[in-house]
Amino acid sequence: MCHRPVRFVPVFDRQQLTPLTHAIEEPQIHESAQGPRVTPAASRTAQTPRPVPGPRPAAVPRPGRPGPARPASPAQRAPQVTPGPVPAAPAAAPTAPSVSAAVPQIQLIPASAEGALDAAEEAVDLLLDTGRAPGDILVLTSGDPHPWAAHELSFGEAAYWALHDAADDVFYADAAQVQRATGRPVVVFAANGGATETVAGALPVALTRAGALLIVCGDPQQINSVLGAGV
Repeated sequence: MCHRPVRFVPVFDRQQLTPLTHAIEEPQIHESAQGPRVTPAASRTAQTPRPVPGPRPAAVPRPGRPGPARPASPAQRAPQVTPGPVPAAPAAAPTAPSVSAAVPQIQLIPASAEGALDAAEEAVDLLLDTGRAPGDILVLTSGDPHPWAAHELSFGEAAYWALHDAADDVFYADAAQVQRATGRPVVVFAANGGATETVAGALPVALTRAGALLIVCGDPQQINSVLGAGV
């Protein structure tokens, strides 16, 4: 004899609003076969909606998540410049020192032909007293030679010009031989006589031999006519 299965209907409280028929139609499945019962979504307590976070700047770590900062996006990253070969600096052109590279100053000391050599001697003494080295000074005479030059020439031309090349002391030379003399920072020209053509020819060359200063002792009118007005 077959018996119909008996369906067990849970007993509800009279105050419960759920109809009894709904509970009868729902099959009862043991919790162990279905797993833990999950509270329906309708019965959850409504939660406060999360605020939508604004854009977070790159490289700022998220709160609550320790670790390195987020790397910047490719659009925010600065372009990396690959260093190329550094061009070599252009070498400076070598400059050879020359005493006549710049126009020297010209100083005129008025003197007669008889007093030009004495004026030149005083100029040399003043240069030495102010710190000029003896080897910086060349003295040229257009007339009678300086006594020092006459003395040194007595030992021969070779010994005389060897002293000039050594440039250890003040050197006295004839203005007619100015082409042979090399340049020095200061040239003192004594127009103490001699032919007018000698002065006119030697004085411009003496200017090219002076590196910084040319001192001319002589007649101002004659000197100006050779070197030009305004000396």
